[in-house]
Amino acid sequence: LVTKVRAGVDFIITQLFFDNRLYFDFVKRARAAGITVPIIPGIMPITDAAQIQRMTQMCGASVPAVLRAEMERRRHDPIAMTQLGVAQATAQCVDLLLGGAPGIHFYTLNQSPATRMIMTALRVRL
Repeated sequence: LVTKVRAGVDFIITQLFFDNRLYFDFVKRARAAGITVPIIPGIMPITDAAQIQRMTQMCGASVPAVLRAEMERRRHDPIAMTQLGVAQATAQCVDLLLGGAPGIHFYTLNQSPATRMIMTALRVRL
């Protein structure tokens, strides 16, 4: 990343993650390495357990055990899965923004209704 920043990138967007400690630790390490550009967290709202499994496997991300268990309980109920995803992502975004994240990048994968629900919830909470 240092090479990319020196080459002129204006900001960094992270891969998706579900544990905010990973983001805050990454930012701390990046700052220690001299990276000063904004680091924007990449959030993927949960709408489909199989999709999340594929995406996390592709990019090497992990899903905390508690969240995996909640997803498993809702695996056959798309409405409940989306409700879980909206609640989880909203709480995650609030924590990130209050913790100093410069913004949020949503990986929607053409599932914009969930992202719109999250944005509405964030307007109410922040």
